[in-house]
Amino acid sequence: MQEHASPHNSTGLQCLASETHTMAGRLATTSCLLVFVLICLGSHLAQAQILFQGFNWESWKKQGGWYNFLHGRVDDIAAAGVTHVWLPPPSHSVAPQGYMPGRLYDIDASKYGTESELKSLIAAFHGKASNASRTSRLDWGPDMICSDDTQYSNGRGHRDTGADFGAAPDIDHLNPRVQSELSDWLNWLKSDLGFDGWRLDFAKGYSAAVAKTYVDNTKPSFVVAEIWSNMRYDGNGEPSRNQDADRQELVNWAQTVGGPASVFDFTTKGELQAAVQGELWRMNDGNGKAPGMIGWLPDRAVTFIDNHDTGSTQNLWPFPSDKVMQGYAYILTHPGVPCIFYDHVFDWNLKQEISALAAIRSRSGIHPGSKLNILAADGDVYVAMIDDKVITKIGTRYDVGNLIPSDFHVVAHGNNYCVWEKNGLRVPAGRHHH
Repeated sequence: MQEHASPHNSTGLQCLASETHTMAGRLATTSCLLVFVLICLGSHLAQAQILFQGFNWESWKKQGGWYNFLHGRVDDIAAAGVTHVWLPPPSHSVAPQGYMPGRLYDIDASKYGTESELKSLIAAFHGKASNASRTSRLDWGPDMICSDDTQYSNGRGHRDTGADFGAAPDIDHLNPRVQSELSDWLNWLKSDLGFDGWRLDFAKGYSAAVAKTYVDNTKPSFVVAEIWSNMRYDGNGEPSRNQDADRQELVNWAQTVGGPASVFDFTTKGELQAAVQGELWRMNDGNGKAPGMIGWLPDRAVTFIDNHDTGSTQNLWPFPSDKVMQGYAYILTHPGVPCIFYDHVFDWNLKQEISALAAIRSRSGIHPGSKLNILAADGDVYVAMIDDKVITKIGTRYDVGNLIPSDFHVVAHGNNYCVWEKNGLRVPAGRHHH
């Protein structure tokens, strides 16, 4: 898989804003993370974080506006155990999906809806009202463009600190005015619109040190970066056995930025979507750990099955469609912060199955740093125990009874997956091995 410069991102019950490529630069738009108040999780369950991506690549086309439409699904999203919601880029944009923003303070120009509709949606997630104000800044010229972006720059700016993004000017994020004005805008998204954190789009486009500056200046409660890294592939087109360089890149970014900074775990996605096709041995890295970022730095890893880039109508790197629930059985019971995709819940009619797995996570208090004990990882079966409370099995092998202690009982099952819980409730009329 080649690294892809994603043009879009977003949301949370804390509300995450997606940071986008500004026409003057490459800070990704902010995603809306809303606070825990709506779901009212008990303090002993607060660690069981679940992120929900509340849009796809076509959401901007929704008749009547996406914000208004999503407002009607707040209760369903909350009922699925979601703690954070990722919303699409909220500002005026040349591209309708929001990923090529221009006038960052102009929320009314968004294809997703108006500023008042966005504030109403965030308030519904938060369970409280908010007020707004507006200002006009960010009127940048060629001085604010990286000097090595010769198409747009006058050569006076600093050199780019990250990868090039050819579709728009590369903003000079080492310029003090740029840093100050973008930080002001992010803080406005928090104070006036009610966002709680950021999803950083194409975070390879600027250095981790630059990202740290914005995180330190805005103090979000949650940050997740898109670093679509390059997995290694063998000559047969299959992922290589060792993906340590891939996940090390993710770990390095999170550790450099520090604080609340986390990263989408593309390594786990790549390994898992290959593994469910008869290669579940991949889910043990050879050292008894998970093969993705969650095997090394789970507290800072956000796992996911698909998003608006990899799935949806873009379908750039999709998870095998008939095995999506095996994927959710894995990420919703394993370390890291799992992210649920809108399409799977509402368009694929998987709400009931996904919600059942999310409930297990919340009830058992599985958190980003939970302990993982891999019991089996063969071609046709993967079995793991999490925090000595939950056991998850995925794969086609039916009989794994010899691995399941007698005080564990089935609490969820579906096509080639099963979850047991210690002292849990039995599923009515359900079989124990699937």
